[in-house]
Amino acid sequence: MKEQLRDFLHALLHAMRNLLPIIVVVVAFQALLLREWPEGGLDMAVGLLIVAVGVALFLQGLELSIFPVGKRLSNQFARRGSLPILMAFGFAMGFSAVVAEPALIAVAAQAEQISEGRIDSLILRLIVAGSVGLVMALGVLRVILGHPIHWYMITGYVLVVLVTFFAPEEIVGLAYDSGGVTTNIVTVPLIAALGIGLASSIRGRNPLIDGFGLVALAVMVPMISVQLYGTLVYADGGNMPANADLISTGNDTQPTSGPLQAILDLLGMLRDVLPIILVVLFFQYAVLRRHLADPIKVGIGFALVIVGLYAFVIGLKLGLFPIGQRMAEQLIAFDSWLWVYLFAFAIGFATTMAEPALIAVGHQAEEAAAGKIQGSVIRLLVALGVAVGITIGVHRIISGDSIHHYIIAGYLLVILLTALAPRYIVALAFDLGGVTTSEVTVPLVTALGIGLASQIDGRNVLIDGFGLIAFASIFPIVTVMTYAILMERVVRPRGETS
Repeated sequence: MKEQLRDFLHALLHAMRNLLPIIVVVVAFQALLLREWPEGGLDMAVGLLIVAVGVALFLQGLELSIFPVGKRLSNQFARRGSLPILMAFGFAMGFSAVVAEPALIAVAAQAEQISEGRIDSLILRLIVAGSVGLVMALGVLRVILGHPIHWYMITGYVLVVLVTFFAPEEIVGLAYDSGGVTTNIVTVPLIAALGIGLASSIRGRNPLIDGFGLVALAVMVPMISVQLYGTLVYADGGNMPANADLISTGNDTQPTSGPLQAILDLLGMLRDVLPIILVVLFFQYAVLRRHLADPIKVGIGFALVIVGLYAFVIGLKLGLFPIGQRMAEQLIAFDSWLWVYLFAFAIGFATTMAEPALIAVGHQAEEAAAGKIQGSVIRLLVALGVAVGITIGVHRIISGDSIHHYIIAGYLLVILLTALAPRYIVALAFDLGGVTTSEVTVPLVTALGIGLASQIDGRNVLIDGFGLIAFASIFPIVTVMTYAILMERVVRPRGETS
């Protein structure tokens, strides 16, 4: 019991450390620039605390249930050496993990509300989850066959650009954001562990070159599938509302209006997590025909996952969504757009530098790269990429430019850099683009984009409000690959000749 309590406190500190950069940036802008306490500030503060507690409970539940059970299943299937079973397990785990992804649930709910139900949140989540499931199965096959990741990425992003060219503008930003939020609090550990574990267990495979890349594929494929879904949804060319009245600030919904409502919300969370539970039980009992090692501990873990997910969603409504939208309203009131750009850059850079997953990946990459790149340099490059990406995305909203042009240009640049970059950095760079946005950053950035689009005349919230997460995923790939190319072709040759 003491060990579980210590782990929970550690997870709570982890969540609060993720929130700290956001709090510092918001307080700095409120105190130095706006010089006022935000309206509803107490509710927002309580919401942030609830988010931290929810994330801590969620992580603790994962550590007790999904992670250890999934790891044991992966090891047992790898020892069997059955490719169909490994691919089926990869699909099932990818699908079930993304269906329960908190950030995807939040973004899908916002999209359904803004589109007045035209985009169905459940269908959107099923499409994204199915895409990630296919990616996991494909990724397992790629690692086993030893195919180079860069050919998958170049082919995939050429297809992404082509689909984006023909997709309706109402869906493009949402599609790219849906791809960006799939790799987050649940999916990254599962996906990364499966890829690196397979590469480490197969003779002739390099964990750095072959183990990374699954996260990048999990970001890319949903972009294609969601745009195809949007093409069908908007095939009749219907107009979407552009006003701000459709946007929920989070204060008009009382998530705890009574015990009955709380029970219904918890049942909703159970529905979200149920696919993971069913997948684990099916493969454990029907395929392996073995009992769970500690069913009581696993059951407690799943319960903590459900309660934590419920608290996380409640905290979003009270804290992070209102902060992003309120800051957008206040900064727009100034005569200069400079403060909006500075806030976007500061939020992107500060939150990314404090992202624990990025710190861990940077450390592992430093060891695997054998001195070719440093973990601290990776963090700086990725944080700079996220900050620049969010700032460019904010500029697109302010200027009213088409997201098609920005996205297509961004990924054409990525494709070019992929062809030029040294092979050791390609998979890592794409994975870094997928792990930069944390479970607390995504809702805030989404709310910031929606808040800006709802406050600027002539902007359509569905078209212009989404897309910031996509920019935050593209530009870290650009900065990391550019650095590797410069080090490989400019800096090192000079050092060798001297």
